[in-house]
Amino acid sequence: MTGTLISLISVFVGIIGANLTGYFKRKYSFGLTGNTLVGVFGSILLIKTFGRLGFNPWSIMNNGDFNGLRLTINIIVSALGGILGLIAAKKVYFKMNKE
Repeated sequence: MTGTLISLISVFVGIIGANLTGYFKRKYSFGLTGNTLVGVFGSILLIKTFGRLGFNPWSIMNNGDFNGLRLTINIIVSALGGILGLIAAKKVYFKMNKE
């Protein structure tokens, strides 16, 4: 596994997290395209922020040595990024469209 593949997997997990949240909580849904976009950006934002603690893809690989615990934490944080990004975007949407 390379760092780029881990990054792509993390973004994909964020997309899945946002779309599943939008599917089960219709109140927070922007549709498939909107949920996907918010999932990508929410996942990247949280992974970049959390990656400073040593959970970025290149720390997971660590010179060719694979660390499964860091990968698991990276995937969980990525899913949370997609979910929290969707909730935050919908709350901003509600605030801006208040009549």
